[in-house]
Amino acid sequence: MIIEPRMRGFICLTAHPDGCAQNVKNQIEYVKSKGKINGEKRVLVIGASTGFGLASRITSAFGCDAATIGVFFEKEPSAGKTATPGWYNSAAFEDEATKAGLYAKSINGDAFSNEVKQQTIDLIKKDLGQIDLVIYSLASPVRMHPTTGVLHRSTLKPIGNTFTNKTVDFHTGVVSDVTIEPATQEDIDNTVVVMGGEDWSMWMNAMNEAGVLANGAMTVAYSYIGPEVTEAVYRKGTIGRAKDHLEATAFDITNDLKSINGKAFVSVNKALVTQASSAIPVVPLYMSLLFKIMKKDGSHEGCIEQMQRLYSDRLYNGSEIPTDEKGRIRIDDWEMRQVYQDEIAELWKSISTETLTENGDLTGYKSDFLNLFGFGFDSVDYSAEANELKMVASIKN
Repeated sequence: MIIEPRMRGFICLTAHPDGCAQNVKNQIEYVKSKGKINGEKRVLVIGASTGFGLASRITSAFGCDAATIGVFFEKEPSAGKTATPGWYNSAAFEDEATKAGLYAKSINGDAFSNEVKQQTIDLIKKDLGQIDLVIYSLASPVRMHPTTGVLHRSTLKPIGNTFTNKTVDFHTGVVSDVTIEPATQEDIDNTVVVMGGEDWSMWMNAMNEAGVLANGAMTVAYSYIGPEVTEAVYRKGTIGRAKDHLEATAFDITNDLKSINGKAFVSVNKALVTQASSAIPVVPLYMSLLFKIMKKDGSHEGCIEQMQRLYSDRLYNGSEIPTDEKGRIRIDDWEMRQVYQDEIAELWKSISTETLTENGDLTGYKSDFLNLFGFGFDSVDYSAEANELKMVASIKN
């Protein structure tokens, strides 16, 4: 079928298998161009199909020559209907890993469930024995709690006060004000259950009890802090409470893994275009300004550049892993340079629909968004028929 992007609000309803494959190949080539990293050889990535999770899996495999298992929850294709982009990304990753002689298998299912945890543990026992590194990169708006059976939904809301600020419709470039009512306690609690550290801890406990974590195993989860202009709706809002919980959980996991000398870290990453971040009010406008400034300065990074730097300069730098005063790895260090943040704060005062073209990089933002779904790559002929039924080699259908 001929596949074109079909938009609905902050989501694209279609994905292009060849474009997704090109996206994966581009990331692989970048990692290979930076040279080998002396990293772990048996890696599990939970949330492995898009964004930072996919970039982590690529960096593990093609930077460290690691065997990887990826867990994700994606929609498979059917005749005349495309899969979600993460499905095609994973199919392309497995193809490229196999060509390179690297072990790569995937599990498609609800990572919050006990069943998928057990399925993963069984696969590790069968094929790899143990895991040296666990990357936890789940991003989901809902979580069915495996113990209570209750479905929890996260929310994007400020806490305490109504929040009003500027945002942009990145499809049209129209800058407008957005107002968000404050969260209830129930909103906060639900968001922490979905996006906090409980499931990360459950994964590590289940793996430790099953004996599939190697001595000295490490686990890393991803977080974000961000600037003052977004903090009311992000870091000081419901999501921020969940991130606080995630970061606190790292210390609990480290304590739980003492018997195997295991360690847990949270890496605070840069603001980047993902399916999740596109739906957060204010954030796309902030990123448009940030990207323009960082690209001009030559310091802009995408997911793959961030993860390659995380591995090479932080996790496997040949010495102790550097952390901030709260024990977090900071790979958002370039984004948070004071000179950038001061410039954004000044631009924010007068940013409008009319001034955004000059002061922001909405074109780059849109391009990154389309790339997520496999669109916008010059090397792909989008007028040609594409095989929407592309499958992930290790997943039996």
